[in-house]
Amino acid sequence: MNEKYQIAIDGPASAGKSTVAKIVAKDLQYVYCDTGAMYRAVTLKAMENGIDVNDEIKIGKMLDDTKITFKPGDPVQKVFLDGTEVTEKIRQTNVTNLVSTVAAQKRVREVLTDWQRQLASDGGIVMDGRDIGSSVLPKAEVKIFLIASVDERAERRYKENLAKGMNVSLDQLKKEIEIRDQKDSTRKISPLTKAADAVEVDTTSMTIDDVVNKILEIVDSVSMRK
Repeated sequence: MNEKYQIAIDGPASAGKSTVAKIVAKDLQYVYCDTGAMYRAVTLKAMENGIDVNDEIKIGKMLDDTKITFKPGDPVQKVFLDGTEVTEKIRQTNVTNLVSTVAAQKRVREVLTDWQRQLASDGGIVMDGRDIGSSVLPKAEVKIFLIASVDERAERRYKENLAKGMNVSLDQLKKEIEIRDQKDSTRKISPLTKAADAVEVDTTSMTIDDVVNKILEIVDSVSMRK
């Protein structure tokens, strides 16, 4: 495969987007862009600076002096906010519960979408999020929309949290995921939605390898049509 595609992977919280996107990017030797980490980093910075996450004006101004970068890492890609690594901090529950509020803000989405489009301009990128295929990269050659049941997604998040030493009840995680789904799908700016030309993949009961192989098959089918 000589041509370098833009691959957009969308879906609700804990549908497995980031996990499979990283593997697909590695297999294809593409760049991986975790857009969710970018919104989490902005949320973390607002919190650490004592800015109300509902204050769109202050957060918008804060972005003028904000830099988010990624570096390869094993087993996870490292995230840096203004030069300081925040890979683990942005995954804490307090950030998770507020990121949808920040991500819904017009100025935040405009700035981060611009950064994301710059990263993807030369192709050869796998980008995951909520609105990549529908809004950020509407001309992406490959668009995937991952779904999974709430129970399945809560179970995944529960296991991830336990591995990190975070003990949050399964019932609470289910409620949090349902709330995030509602916020993400009903926000006015770039809501979570499946692009008309995206291929839907239900990851419920699928292994990570199964999902990765399915996506690589879709990429191959696009390549054959070119």
